Amino acid sequence: MRFTSELRLDDGVIEREFLLGEIPGTLWTPESAAPVPLILTAHNNGLPKSDARLVARARKSAAYGHAVATIDAAGCGDRPRSAADEQARADLRRAMRAGEPVDEIFESLVGPLVEKAVPEWRTALDALLALPEIGGPVGYSGWTALGIRLAVTEPRIAAACCFAGGFVPRAQREEARRVTVPLLLLLQWDDEGNPRQRALDMFDAFGSREKTLHANLGGHTGTPWFELDDSNRFFRRHLK
Repeated sequence: MRFTSELRLDDGVIEREFLLGEIPGTLWTPESAAPVPLILTAHNNGLPKSDARLVARARKSAAYGHAVATIDAAGCGDRPRSAADEQARADLRRAMRAGEPVDEIFESLVGPLVEKAVPEWRTALDALLALPEIGGPVGYSGWTALGIRLAVTEPRIAAACCFAGGFVPRAQREEARRVTVPLLLLLQWDDEGNPRQRALDMFDAFGSREKTLHANLGGHTGTPWFELDDSNRFFRRHLK
């Protein structure tokens, strides 16, 4: 891991950009002498790690006392997409314009993205936990499909907060039954791109004995800001 910049922000948070081979990432940490727990915050749909909403959430969590890290996995931000990814996205746009079913196209797009992203996130986790300012344990926040796979394959994940607004491939829907860490699932009741019942079924599928569903009115990007405070309290309970 090689840090390429450092910025001290006015909310008491240190923001550092890093490179891990070809993987670009950002780490936010509070100005604390003691090692702090880590939250991995993941995005999908090709968003860059510099997306304003993602950065605002990360800074808030760091100010709350956690280290927060994100990376641009393959196909996100400035990282190139494969020809298969580009074709799947073109097929998806065409099908949506025509009002055709899109689940199988999503399956062909999101499934490979998860498979490619997990090894990179685990590599990043290895490097982050080697830093003296990070003491673990580790939480996960963000993209549900990736969170499921990481929670199943990565024993260092101690708790997960997932957003129910993204497509979850069949493989991860089955794997959800093997997720046992404490879970907070955030659902937007009027999400135009994710049928409500599918999200409720997803919540039911998780094998965690401690799981909580927070549902709010509004569309895909309308998650209320206070949910970030609740998720930070959730992580404070479980990242000890």
